Amino acid sequence: MSKSKTWLRLAIVALAVAALGYAGWLLTRPKPPEVEVAVVARGPVESTVVNTRAGTVKACRRAKLAPVTGGQIVKLWVKEGQRVKAGQPLLELWNRDLAAQRELATRQLVTAEERRREACILADNARRDADRTAQLADQGFVSPQSTENARADARARQANCDALAADVKRARAQIRVTMAGLERTTLTAPFAGIVAKITGEVGEFTTPSPPGIPTPPAVDLIDDSCLYVSAPMDEVDAPKLKPGQPARITLDALPGRVFDGHVRRIAPYVTEVEKQARTVDVEVDFDAPPRDALLVGYSADVEAIVERRDNVLRVPTQAIQQDGTVLAVGKDDRLETRRLKTGLANWAFTEVTGGLASGDRVLLSFDQESVKAGVKVTPVEKGEKAAP
Repeated sequence: MSKSKTWLRLAIVALAVAALGYAGWLLTRPKPPEVEVAVVARGPVESTVVNTRAGTVKACRRAKLAPVTGGQIVKLWVKEGQRVKAGQPLLELWNRDLAAQRELATRQLVTAEERRREACILADNARRDADRTAQLADQGFVSPQSTENARADARARQANCDALAADVKRARAQIRVTMAGLERTTLTAPFAGIVAKITGEVGEFTTPSPPGIPTPPAVDLIDDSCLYVSAPMDEVDAPKLKPGQPARITLDALPGRVFDGHVRRIAPYVTEVEKQARTVDVEVDFDAPPRDALLVGYSADVEAIVERRDNVLRVPTQAIQQDGTVLAVGKDDRLETRRLKTGLANWAFTEVTGGLASGDRVLLSFDQESVKAGVKVTPVEKGEKAAP
């Protein structure tokens, strides 16, 4: 009996030691690595084209204005940031000499008109005298020579009237010349807009840009009622683009906001810049631009939508490896390799036509070397946290 009790005690102790060892192994063994996964589901997928470098918000009309002639600024009618109407004067150059010439030409016109009126009155009177003289000659009261003399005098006075009428036209043309000269000294707005910048102050001299030598404009005028984005696209993507295609616009200055637009123009040539990829400039209009916050010159990105498919099986693009496979979570949370058949794709999602089913879970990150096919993992869906 004593021996059997001893064996029983030893068996119990052995079982207890084994249980404690197994519990310790369970507690100390490495846990399956935690990985982020995404659930395969249905949704829209788009084939898109994006710009290679940052685009720029531009105005449909922007004029860097300068007077036709150089001179000293005597009046600045506007200030920077002020809105102006089409035809509104912006600045005026010194023009007293031209104003004096206009006044002189105006007075010469008045004098010419008075002389013409006087000459035409005398011509009309001479014509009537010639008619009366002809009647008297028919009745034999005066000689035919008197009639000829009267008619000659009438023709001469009419010629003088006509000549002075030409002087009136010349005087009016002279006024138009002086007015044109005066207009050259006044810079006006060619369209309604906002004054972005003024170069020069009252008393300073301004000159137009000589050929081939750009100089700062006197007034930079922007029509901010019509804005668009110009962005460079890689030449490889240019054949996919067409005017009218929908697009999305994002601005660095307005993070988190996306604006709908459409392609308005595709440049008919390729831009070649040293040490840069060859690109094609694409212009995109805003469907509804933010009037309160959009400024000309903002950097912008464009995503042109080439094709769109709705309610298709899709997987995050980042889950696809370079060889076209994904790591899916299989039975017992072990990873297995799946080869995919894909359709449309963009940087966010790729259409799946084979290799996965709705509800499958795929690995999103590959930064852990120990995570590979056959390894058991602790899957955590994107946006969730693992239980402590």
